[in-house]
Amino acid sequence: MTATLRADLLSDTLTKPTDAMRRAMADAEVGDDVFGEDPTVNALEEEVAGLLGHEAGLFTPTGSMANQLGLRLHVAPGQELVCDSLAHVVRAELGAAAVFSAITSRTWVSQRGRLDAQQPLDLMVTGAGAYQVNTALVVVENTHNFGGGTVQSLDEVRRLRAATQEVGVRMHLDGARLWNAHVASGDALDDWGREFDTVSVCLSKGLGAPVGSVLVSSRERIAEARIWRKRYGGGMRQVGILAAAGRHALAHHVERLAEDHARAKRAAAVFAEAAPGCLDPDTVETNILVMDVGVAGWRAADLVAAALEQGVRIYAVGPSAVRLVWHLDVDDAGTDAAIDVVGSLLGEGPKGD
Repeated sequence: MTATLRADLLSDTLTKPTDAMRRAMADAEVGDDVFGEDPTVNALEEEVAGLLGHEAGLFTPTGSMANQLGLRLHVAPGQELVCDSLAHVVRAELGAAAVFSAITSRTWVSQRGRLDAQQPLDLMVTGAGAYQVNTALVVVENTHNFGGGTVQSLDEVRRLRAATQEVGVRMHLDGARLWNAHVASGDALDDWGREFDTVSVCLSKGLGAPVGSVLVSSRERIAEARIWRKRYGGGMRQVGILAAAGRHALAHHVERLAEDHARAKRAAAVFAEAAPGCLDPDTVETNILVMDVGVAGWRAADLVAAALEQGVRIYAVGPSAVRLVWHLDVDDAGTDAAIDVVGSLLGEGPKGD
């Protein structure tokens, strides 16, 4: 029988609205967003666009939709995007770019999702005419989910940007956790935003809103994305009650992300000691840690099941890899529980071995 849940580290999408956020939602002024008449949505879109150094924003129900709209704006059917092999847009969006937009993709292999500008530059094909697929877009993810919350280098992004602009290739930032990267690195949000033609950011992960993402770009591109949002079934009506949660999160939940980062780093140090080689704690930069539990004799699925029996929920991201994600609803007590349970399991190894 599964124990009472003591810590839920499955994902930072699990956060529940705080009482203050619920009050903001209840008090939100609303209108019909399909007609552009929801004042709270309009304010959110303007605020996020401004934070990221862009002209306009579009509120979407999901991060995947925000990403897919961004890709659609840049890549014509039969052209390609390039990204790293662990990127969310090719690994976790169920082939949407191919299904909805006839976009092909190629990938490079990165270390922990970290961008080395030369890799996409070596992969890109431009000016090939009718003989090869032409690259239209490079996608960068920051922080990098499956890389383990990796914070990208702004210098590498700028190097890539300079080279792609010379050949007319555009850039999209999957900034689902850009807030975490901003807090961890101190890099300004608009310094990041201005290096990309489109940027998507999530409000429903570490920031704790119940739903929603925002895509930002030029006014012209966002007007086109609004049409495609409606075609994809993403047009929403009195959605200010959700946008209000996002605005509250931006006002109150960004700087506190540092607490999640500190807790993840504290746990990483213990796990590395319990099972040497499972991860390098120095690489844990934000709220995500991914570790190789095979070094302790575990299969990922078995460790996940064993931890759940003791009230700690984590996630298998490979045959021997597990992921733990800290967020608004995991406090010091929950972190202590995760350290105790997972650390002990790593140290003891599977029963019978």
